[in-house]
Amino acid sequence: MSNGLDILIFGAHADDAEIGMAGVIAKQVHLGAKVGICDLTEAELSSNGNVELRKQEAASAAKSLGITWRGNLGLSDRGLFVTPQHIEQITKVIREHKPKVIFAPYWEDRHPDHIACSKLVEEAVFNAKLRKFMPEIPSIPAPEIYYYFINDWRTPDLLVDVTAYYEQKEKALMCYASQFGQASPQDDVVLTPLNQGYIERVKARDALLGQRKLIQYAEGFAVKTPFVVDAFV
Repeated sequence: MSNGLDILIFGAHADDAEIGMAGVIAKQVHLGAKVGICDLTEAELSSNGNVELRKQEAASAAKSLGITWRGNLGLSDRGLFVTPQHIEQITKVIREHKPKVIFAPYWEDRHPDHIACSKLVEEAVFNAKLRKFMPEIPSIPAPEIYYYFINDWRTPDLLVDVTAYYEQKEKALMCYASQFGQASPQDDVVLTPLNQGYIERVKARDALLGQRKLIQYAEGFAVKTPFVVDAFV
């Protein structure tokens, strides 16, 4: 376990964080931040690949991005629900790593696990500050939460220019060959949206997000609470 993280990112499955914000991860690591990823499940129900392979791919992606820590809670794939047990496990991770900022999936998405992950993290962040909740682990001030996009997205509240780190994002995504490798009907794999040009669609999305600000590639984020600025000029 790390001695503390600046940024902690939660995803339902290995590859969620990379789809949404691998560029920001690479950028923050370059700037000296300690970044961690916590995957909630082992993605054991994935149409392609298997648990061991997915773990190897996640480790390769983490190494390529230079993150400080990656963990997996081993919760059930398609078994994520807002239960006291799940909230406690996520709260424990937050308290142990004491991040300044937390990222979770955007709260609307075609995959129910992404929606559940978003809500679970929100609940756990709230509980992490309650000193009488799980008193055996010291409480921490509630970190700020930002939400990254995986499949579905809206006009973002925040944009980060990741143009200089986009090649690194693509390399991280390509670590997940079992999921994103281009497949054809004759291959011994199940054809899914992920192996039918998904990385190219992510790249197109990130280009579109940056377009309004003349940024070649940007990653967008949503917030649920106002953010504070000192002044406008």
